Amino acid sequence: MKAIIEFDLHEERQEFEDCTNGWKWKCIVSEIDNELRTRTKYAPDETPDEVVDALVKIRDFIRELLIEEGLTI
Repeated sequence: MKAIIEFDLHEERQEFEDCTNGWKWKCIVSEIDNELRTRTKYAPDETPDEVVDALVKIRDFIRELLIEEGLTI
């Protein structure tokens, strides 16, 4: 199975860039997710609960957005 995506680079340069750089966005979102996980799982004992809760909420929000768009990391 093959897929061919075609762009008129004179008119659709940004769409082409978005398409070809999608994997970079996925890598960045994955790194952010992993960083948030690490900062909550291994938070020092003196880290306020409010900070940990905020990080968990941000991670959950990112994951909700991904699910809504049918994306996975």
